[in-house]
Amino acid sequence: NAEYMGTHRQSLKRKKSAFVLWQTAIMAQAKPIKFEQVLDLAQLGISPANIKFDTVTMESEKYICIREVDGQQQPQVAVVDLETRSLMMRRAITADATIMHPTSKVLALRAGSTLQIFNLEMKTKMKSHQLTEAISFWKWISASAIAIVTNDAVYHWSMDGAEAPKKVFDRLPQLAGASIVNYRTDDKGNWLLLIGVTAENGVPKGVMQLYSVEKNASQYIEGFTAAFAEFQGNTLLCFSNRSAAGTKIAIIPVAGTGGYQKKMLDVALPADAQQDFPFNMQISPKYGVVYVVTKLGYIYVYDIESGAQIYVNRISAEPIFLTALHSGSSGILGINRKGQLLLVSIDPATVVPFCTNTLGNYDLGIKLASRCNLPGAENLFERQFNALMSQGNYQQAAVLAAESPQGILRNLETLQRFQQLPQVPPNPPPLLQYFHAVMDKTKLNKLESLELGKIVVSQGKHQLLDKWIKEDKIECSEELGNIVAHVDASLSLSIYLRAEASEKVVQAFVQMRQYDKILKYAQHVKYTPDYFFLLQNIVALDPAGALAFAQQLSNNEGGTLLEWGRVADVFISRNMIKEATSFLLDVLKGDRPEDADLQTRLLEINLHTNPQVANYILGQNMFTHFNRTKIAQLCERAGLHQRALEFYTDLVDVKRCIVNTQAIQPEFLVEFFKNLSTEDGLSCLKELLRANQTQNMQVTVQIATKYSEQFGPATLMKMFEEFNCWKGLFYYLGAICVMSQDPDVHFKYIEAAVKCGQLKEVERHTRESDFYDAKRAANFLMDMKLPDQRPLINVCDRFDMVDELTSYLFAVNQTRVLEVYCKQVNPLKTPIVVGVLLDKGSDEKWLLETLVAVGNMCPAEDLVREVETRGRLKLILPWLEARQREGSTEVSVYNALAKIYVDNNNSPERFLEENDYYDSLIVGKYCEKRDPILAYIAYKKNSCDDQLLEVTNKNGLFKQQAAYLVDRSDEALWVKVLTPENPHMRHVVDQVVGVALPQCRDANKVGSTVKAFMTAELPHELIELLEKIVLHGSDFAQNENLQNLLILTAIKADPSRVMDYIHRLENYHGMEIANIAVGSELFEEALAIYKKFNYHEEAARVMLDHLRDLARAEEYAEKVNQPAVWSLLAKSQVQQIPPLVKQAIASYIKAKDPNDYALVTPVAEREKAFDDLILYLQMVRKALKEPFVDNSIVYAYARAERLADMEDFLNTPHVAKLKHVGDRLFDEALYKAAKIIFEAIPHHGCLATALVRLGEFSAAVEAARKAKSNKSWKEVMISCVDAKQFRLAQLCASNLIVSPDDLEMVVSTYEVRGYFEELIQLLESGTHIDRAHMGIFTELGIQYAKHRPEKLMEHLQMHKQRINVRKLQRACDMHRLWNEVAYLFSSSDEFDSAITTMIEHPSAWEHPKFKEIINKVANTEFLYRAGNFYLNYHPLLLVDLLKVIKTRVDHARIIADVSKRRQLPLIKDFLEDVQESNNKQVNNALNDLYVEEGLVEKLRNSIDHHDNYDQIGLAQKLEKHSLIEFRRVAAHIYKKNARFAQSVELSKQDRLFRDAMETTAESADQDLAEELLRFFVDNKSKDCFAACLYYCFELIRADVVIELAWRFDLMNLAMPFMIQTMRTLNERVEKLEEAKKELQEQVVQSTTTTAAVAAATRGTAFDDSMNDGSAYYDRSMALQYQTMLATQSMPDSMMYNQAAYYGQ
Repeated sequence: NAEYMGTHRQSLKRKKSAFVLWQTAIMAQAKPIKFEQVLDLAQLGISPANIKFDTVTMESEKYICIREVDGQQQPQVAVVDLETRSLMMRRAITADATIMHPTSKVLALRAGSTLQIFNLEMKTKMKSHQLTEAISFWKWISASAIAIVTNDAVYHWSMDGAEAPKKVFDRLPQLAGASIVNYRTDDKGNWLLLIGVTAENGVPKGVMQLYSVEKNASQYIEGFTAAFAEFQGNTLLCFSNRSAAGTKIAIIPVAGTGGYQKKMLDVALPADAQQDFPFNMQISPKYGVVYVVTKLGYIYVYDIESGAQIYVNRISAEPIFLTALHSGSSGILGINRKGQLLLVSIDPATVVPFCTNTLGNYDLGIKLASRCNLPGAENLFERQFNALMSQGNYQQAAVLAAESPQGILRNLETLQRFQQLPQVPPNPPPLLQYFHAVMDKTKLNKLESLELGKIVVSQGKHQLLDKWIKEDKIECSEELGNIVAHVDASLSLSIYLRAEASEKVVQAFVQMRQYDKILKYAQHVKYTPDYFFLLQNIVALDPAGALAFAQQLSNNEGGTLLEWGRVADVFISRNMIKEATSFLLDVLKGDRPEDADLQTRLLEINLHTNPQVANYILGQNMFTHFNRTKIAQLCERAGLHQRALEFYTDLVDVKRCIVNTQAIQPEFLVEFFKNLSTEDGLSCLKELLRANQTQNMQVTVQIATKYSEQFGPATLMKMFEEFNCWKGLFYYLGAICVMSQDPDVHFKYIEAAVKCGQLKEVERHTRESDFYDAKRAANFLMDMKLPDQRPLINVCDRFDMVDELTSYLFAVNQTRVLEVYCKQVNPLKTPIVVGVLLDKGSDEKWLLETLVAVGNMCPAEDLVREVETRGRLKLILPWLEARQREGSTEVSVYNALAKIYVDNNNSPERFLEENDYYDSLIVGKYCEKRDPILAYIAYKKNSCDDQLLEVTNKNGLFKQQAAYLVDRSDEALWVKVLTPENPHMRHVVDQVVGVALPQCRDANKVGSTVKAFMTAELPHELIELLEKIVLHGSDFAQNENLQNLLILTAIKADPSRVMDYIHRLENYHGMEIANIAVGSELFEEALAIYKKFNYHEEAARVMLDHLRDLARAEEYAEKVNQPAVWSLLAKSQVQQIPPLVKQAIASYIKAKDPNDYALVTPVAEREKAFDDLILYLQMVRKALKEPFVDNSIVYAYARAERLADMEDFLNTPHVAKLKHVGDRLFDEALYKAAKIIFEAIPHHGCLATALVRLGEFSAAVEAARKAKSNKSWKEVMISCVDAKQFRLAQLCASNLIVSPDDLEMVVSTYEVRGYFEELIQLLESGTHIDRAHMGIFTELGIQYAKHRPEKLMEHLQMHKQRINVRKLQRACDMHRLWNEVAYLFSSSDEFDSAITTMIEHPSAWEHPKFKEIINKVANTEFLYRAGNFYLNYHPLLLVDLLKVIKTRVDHARIIADVSKRRQLPLIKDFLEDVQESNNKQVNNALNDLYVEEGLVEKLRNSIDHHDNYDQIGLAQKLEKHSLIEFRRVAAHIYKKNARFAQSVELSKQDRLFRDAMETTAESADQDLAEELLRFFVDNKSKDCFAACLYYCFELIRADVVIELAWRFDLMNLAMPFMIQTMRTLNERVEKLEEAKKELQEQVVQSTTTTAAVAAATRGTAFDDSMNDGSAYYDRSMALQYQTMLATQSMPDSMMYNQAAYYGQ
């Protein structure tokens, strides 16, 4: 066995070494970077035409912003969210530039010099500014600032406040004219860098300006790209430059104290990219490397510390024009022209092995591993550490261990090695040197912190731990806290907190009495301690703190953490009523129904102990759910009758308590009735009055007043009357009548006041109240015959009962009271009193005297009405004239006077004309039947139009009516009169025309009258009126407006008079009248007016446009000979159908009018009058310099075939748009003329097209070359292909295929025409072009697949990195080139598809290649498909395949698949290879194979070393096997499964007695051993009997052996067993005696030391109970417990529990 184990270990070591070598080789081949395509902008709908530097911005790793301007009807802005990798926004926005905020959804827009910033989430504009300078570049430089670069300076624009951009520095002259491509700042903003690109001799040149903010100075640097880096305390500037000496990367320190040395790094450009140059640069702060991306898509990675180049490769065939730092991976993001967003980052798992193995730069690998904590250099560090330790250089070894990546050397073994080293004075111990070295570099781990903690605590320097913790130099743990706890509780708490040892933290808070922090901490760390147990402990130590702690736990926001009842029990059990009350008051806030029992309990304990506290609690109305009946009874017993009333509900209890008004607040009693029903309330009120009316009347009144609506005033009034309580009724009604509108209430109040003698209140109430029954009250007061009549006067005066009052007082002969009433109380009611007294026959003299006494206080209108209805109006004439003398303006006074004067004929006309206060309508109506003239005067006085018209019409007063109408000049009044419905209109018009208007000298009134006639549409009457005014010599005969009106009216009503008026009148507006005449189709009249007033142009227009007399117009033009007339004539001639072009041009030349060239030119061109047109345009060119004119004359020359004249014209100065003319001629197939124009421009693109049309292909190619336009190349190429000029076509196509967008068109052009060989030659030549791109190689591969498949594989192998795999794969798939398809899939890492292709198309299968690819598939389902494929087609290679994929497949599934085919022996070698994984299905399958093949040793080895199989099933199968060795294996399996009886029985059957004895001994089963012994005795196997005693010595009882030996004469064989048994017994007895002696000594010693303490406490009874009947009693445990009781070192509850435990 020893030899076997040694051999096995060596084998494992060899396998491990081989694995390490294999892993190292794989790691050496791995790349040090990770490369992936994050997204494709084209797949998000972004047009490739919009993916360029001018339209795409990427300020950070969060967003990409694209301005979509090409191919859009309206410009749009699209924003891509890189976190979701989707289009976040696309909106129609017009802007010159857009940039997204680096972190927020904030968009900055620039249109010209206008800057705006918008918050996309809030949809608001944050800020805007208008710069005066043109902006050439801008960029976010931080989350709150934008850098703005103009042609002269650089500005920073802060987002804070409303600040404008601030100028930072001016641009250097060296950057003048440069295109700004970037702007960088360092982290602190102290260094600024402006980067631009210019051209020098046609070669790109990078220019930069470095500016120091602190020094306010700039420096010019040549370079294409740059970035700032913060590295080891230094601020570094990294930049690139290209010169004759080559391309270099410079890293120079610009600030800091880190002592970094300047480095100049060479950039080795590939042989095929010597013109390449660095274009973008980013710094990885995590790994300390520089990413440099070149124009052609190469990436270079350099280490900042050493300057070593780590990696270089091409990552994009398209130029990468934009980059940003990816903070997550500390890598670089880049966008290329195809819209691919690529991410390159350092691979932490492979970069160190790559540096050490592939590059062979061990120093670089170690520095990277140490600086960035990266794996891959473990062996190097271990070897170096061991070497330093062996050399005794402990200090350097400690430093190395501290710097070891991922802490591989910072383990227990290292600590032990340093602990074992001796100290060499005067140096500190090596272990402390190790700790100092680690702490100088980083933080101690848990193990190191524990060891250091033990040292400083043992030395009493635990304060150092606090210092190191604050400096974050050690790792806190619970074990470290335990070490510190007994010396510094605060420090241990700090450690526990940082170590997240929640239980220890809580214990520390309790110990330090910081209870308020327990809950906060527990919630913060989501830890749930046993709060109730904590509270019990705190109560015994700190009652006040316990209360605060309990309140804090109960008021937890997430819900209470304690059961409140149990907390209250804790306080009450210790008679802490105050604390219990405080706690319950705090937790029961909110008055919840579920807290009813606790509310009752709180009130109950306080009502028993301190009723005033309970009263206060109840007074706060905090609780409503307690047992109200129980609390009410307790309150009544405690003398709190008011509280008892609050909670009683039974009426009997309420009546019993309510009469104790001396102990009840009146306010409460009043409020108490709110909760009673109406019947119960009345019953209680009666109870109060019945018990003590005098004492309870006031509160009864208060209750009745407040609940008057509930009980009802009628019921309450009845109740007071029932108890004859008039005073109470008076007070009750006095309180409610203010709010009541019940007449009975108010009347009863008056009645109660009268009966109580409150006459002043009666007078007030009758004066102020509006709701009593006036009739009833007046009758009551008359019946009561009060000495003071003021209440009665109030009632009658307020409720219009003055006639009843007057009649009553006149009847009782109290007219003096009436006089006083009229003078002093209410003079306004005097007319009523006068009327009643007139009806009663009172003395008129007395009445007049009373009226005179009242004077102007009496209302005139009412008085006039009262006396006029009684026909006694003249009675009050003296009173009326007195009012007139006083200057009264009351209408009723003067109406009455007017009526009296009319009736008396006392100069009524003078009164009506002069007086302004009477009502014209009333007086006029009064006069109509008496005198119509008086009525006319009255109506005219105040312009009563309708009444005046009616009275004049009715009485034939038309002259007065006409004069009134002219004088009134009211438009609405005229409308009423001048209407056909008015039968009197003609009479009125005659009076107006004949009398009223001729007499009028007011122009406004005349105009108003004329306007009225016009409005009424009376043209004939209006003409009659106007002729009267204008033609008959009136004052208004020369009025222009009236003359205009006369002519216009004639035009409208009588056109035959118009020509006469035109000749007779002179003072009218000719132009306007003529225009109106034209509108009325009176063209001859209009022409006469135009001629009369010399409006020649308008006259010509009438002849041309309306009379359409061209000859008359031409004659008129000759007559007047004015340019304007000739222009009108010419324009009309042009517009004739057909147009008179020649005559029109002659007229235009006479007019010298160049303005209508836009009209004349197309007409002349359409009529093909090019020679005449040339003459006209030459005239026009003398006056105007218009491109249209020059364009037209060039075109006319061409159409007239006067090419020589055209060339002469082109050689003279002109403003013609030749490109437009040339395109027009080209479209009309005038290629020669177009060629002349395109040569003159020159425009090589169009020239090339024209030359193609002329068949001059060589010249066309040369023109296309000069044009440098893809469109020209396309047209020339297509023409050359069609003409089979393949050499020239290839020359053109070579300039097109370098553009991916044009490649497809070129291929289509050749393919459609069937020129496949020429296309292949073209693409093959294109692969050698410097600008060859992926599309060319891909398209060449497609053509090979279509036409030359034998060359495709060679092409793929040579250019696999420059092929679009997807596109070419589809082509190969279409042409069934499966081998190439598989190769493409595998080369693009699409291993799943490659395997699928090989499986589905066996012609593509190759075993080595299949094995290489199969382990790289992502979908494990392909592994099983591969297995089935091999099983079907290549079964002999199946095992080889399975060994390759064994770590990735489910072995059980493989076995199941193969078993279905009954081919399990095929994979036997594979099963043996994977059996080490101890898989059940593998073991079962392999065991079955071993059984079938009879391989016993392999089967036993399998079941011994691999126990995961169906053991019982296999044993049952093997026990029936024909071979004994297999049955022996079955017994062995039974033994391994503890089925010893079955194993022994099987061994006995096969007479394998040694196996049986070994199994029995292993079983430790006494019965089984004795049974086997008896079996040997029964079978007379003496040797086996003796051997069984040896094997089963520990199991067989001695008495059984002696019995069997004595019975069957086997004593000699049993004697060795007996001897050994006796020896064993003696040794056991000796050990027991020694143990007993030691125990007795310990008991005696413990009893002596604790006897006094035990006797002083709880001792003897406990000893007796513990010792009673206990044979094996642990005396020492009891003594320890007694000592603990004596010192009271634990709570009583714990004591009781422990006592019960020990008692048991």
